Amino acid sequence: MTDPTPPRRIEVALPRDPYPVVVGRGVLDRLEDHLALPPGARNALVVTQAPVVDAGHVARVEAALRRAGLDVHREVVDDGEAAKQVEVLAGLWRAAAGVPMSRADVVVAVGGGVVGDLAGFLAATYNRGIAVVQVPTTLLAQVDAAIGGKTGINLAEGKNLVGAFHQPSAVVADVDVLASLPTRPFVEGLGEVVKYGLIRDPRILELLEARPDDVLARDPELLTELVARSAAVKAAVVAGDEREAGDRAHLNLGHTFGHAVESLTGYHDVLHGEAVAIGTVVALRLGLRLARTPTELVARAEAVLGRLGLPMRPPPLDRERVWEVMGRDKKAGPDGVRFVVLDGLAAPVVVTPDRADVDAAIDDAAA
Repeated sequence: MTDPTPPRRIEVALPRDPYPVVVGRGVLDRLEDHLALPPGARNALVVTQAPVVDAGHVARVEAALRRAGLDVHREVVDDGEAAKQVEVLAGLWRAAAGVPMSRADVVVAVGGGVVGDLAGFLAATYNRGIAVVQVPTTLLAQVDAAIGGKTGINLAEGKNLVGAFHQPSAVVADVDVLASLPTRPFVEGLGEVVKYGLIRDPRILELLEARPDDVLARDPELLTELVARSAAVKAAVVAGDEREAGDRAHLNLGHTFGHAVESLTGYHDVLHGEAVAIGTVVALRLGLRLARTPTELVARAEAVLGRLGLPMRPPPLDRERVWEVMGRDKKAGPDGVRFVVLDGLAAPVVVTPDRADVDAAIDDAAA
């Protein structure tokens, strides 16, 4: 169903390449109204996955691209994190060359975070960089992955170790498409939504606490508010720190240990948002152990995560391998592994704790 309410438009106010994040209901059917195509654009290469095609979202996007005067070409990649590998990327390079795509043409990512990361990296590298439009169809991608220009692929040694910063020309998030998501992928996206409430916008946390049943029932008005608020947090942080030299690191709450969980469980047993939720609990317990995070905030955050059905206990993992993965993570510095903890609600800080404190926090979270 299409809502007559005008979509929300959030600006990612980067000095060099600003772009909008459009959030609303039914916006896929008016996608062409929100595109800023490069001069001379003739082709659009749509990168997507089979479930997104089957849900009907890709056909709507492609119809809008044709109305914008573009010739449309489609590439369907495998589901899951397995698609984020160099062999798949090489196939997309060849597909782009076969069109052939020029520097004036555009890549359109239609799908979740995997598609956005992969298609974004394709756009960043093909012809030394062409435009990309992000059309996220999962909650996780709408509030996080599609915004900010981080692109990349995985290696066996770690997640997103090869990639580039490449900002999209637009992000168009239609909350109506979230109705077609299976329950688990929908709920995992809430792990990132909780994060935004903890690090920057307490109103998000209040909405999740007050209306958890409506959130899980996917009330479209409430989802629009949560997605728009989350996107606004991400947009503001990215605009102030595009390359993660400062405050953008705060977006990594829950990610240091979370990425290790993803890597060591093969990127399929634990979904990204689930891993972030687990990592957030570890970060909360670490902050508590360091006498930084208030006890009541730990209890409040864990209550919200639990009410939304997100996992909170770390799986049993070899601790030496956990540290190997965390040590290779991009967030690690010369002084050690860095964690984001909370000095209070909306008061994140980056710390480099002793291993003993981190290990104890992991044990606390698992208890």
